[in-house]
Amino acid sequence: MKINTHIFPNGIRLIHQQVESPAAHFGIILNTGSRDELPEEQGIAHFIEHVIFKGTKKRKAYHIISRIEDVGGEINAYTSKEETAVYASFLNKYYDRSMELISDIITNSTFPAKELEREKEVVLEEINSYKDSPSELIFDDFDELLFDGHPIARNILGTPTHVKSFKQDDIFRFLQSNYHTNEMVLASVGNISFEKFLAMAGKYFAQIPIRFRKEKRLLFDHYTPGVKQVKRDTFQSHCVIGNIAYNAQDEKRMGMVLLNNILGGQSMNSRLNLTLRERHGMAYNVESSYTAYSDTGQFNVYFGTEHENLDRALKLVHKEFRLLKNKKLGTLQLSKAKKQLIGQIALSSENRDDLMLTLGKSFLLYNKVDSLPKIYQKIEAITETQLWEIANEIFDENRLSILTYE
Repeated sequence: MKINTHIFPNGIRLIHQQVESPAAHFGIILNTGSRDELPEEQGIAHFIEHVIFKGTKKRKAYHIISRIEDVGGEINAYTSKEETAVYASFLNKYYDRSMELISDIITNSTFPAKELEREKEVVLEEINSYKDSPSELIFDDFDELLFDGHPIARNILGTPTHVKSFKQDDIFRFLQSNYHTNEMVLASVGNISFEKFLAMAGKYFAQIPIRFRKEKRLLFDHYTPGVKQVKRDTFQSHCVIGNIAYNAQDEKRMGMVLLNNILGGQSMNSRLNLTLRERHGMAYNVESSYTAYSDTGQFNVYFGTEHENLDRALKLVHKEFRLLKNKKLGTLQLSKAKKQLIGQIALSSENRDDLMLTLGKSFLLYNKVDSLPKIYQKIEAITETQLWEIANEIFDENRLSILTYE
């Protein structure tokens, strides 16, 4: 289906795909995340995600939630290292209602002092829940090991000390410094014409005053591999091993996506799942992941296993690395891997709220969106030599960092 785009004079970009469905999805994605915080602001981007729903100049918190939920819709938000998003899913006839509400939240939130204090307790509980979940906490600690001393290393949730310190003025200062109109994208997937969508969006977003980013992000330009062991009272040992990887603009990014999927992607027949879980019964959960940032990236493998199996499991992971470094994939292996990734992408595109966010993030980062056939072409163009070269760069034992909870 056709994808339409537009840019308002204030720099806000729009992307819309019309689909035949009774449900619609709309959101605003901003190029602002935890890496944009000053040291004393750690956790404030995520805290704003919570308190942005707690009152505007014309609505109290209850009325914000009820505005969408009263008509069967859902409203949500997330914060990552580089993005903040506020989005909603609703019946098509409530487009105007949903867009007006998100506009109100983004432009008119008042952050009442009482609500701030109440929500601090919620975020502190969220932080505590992470501390009780070593399989999640270890990824934050691995970020600190990998990106040591850089803003990307910081925990998105922040620390209890920082969260307790946030005041209304701190929030408005962060918004003024980091919510830039030329780094906002309005994304939509639903059964509405682009002309209608454009008119509605113009009514609520075109008049937002121009605010462009003046200072560039601090680039990540250093990496020193590290090995760290942490003693924790857990039933399992947990391990993350990885390396920095390609940024979002790198031509090797798609090859890295394919290689990651082969090694430890979501399928049960990934190499790591077959080795650690199916053949040796050493792990219930083993996975690899690749995240591309604007200036760098990260690849990692995670697994949890019995304490006495940690060393052996780690050796098996290294063995899989070596197999991909030492031997190129055969023609049949590569063909199967490509078909699997293409199928996964095709299926995920059927999830319309994920599709809306994917369109928005792609337009935000690249100022364009590749069609599915174009993406498939890029995957089909990957060669066994390219994958072999990527494996030798990313799985280089001298460049790997390792963090274990034992």
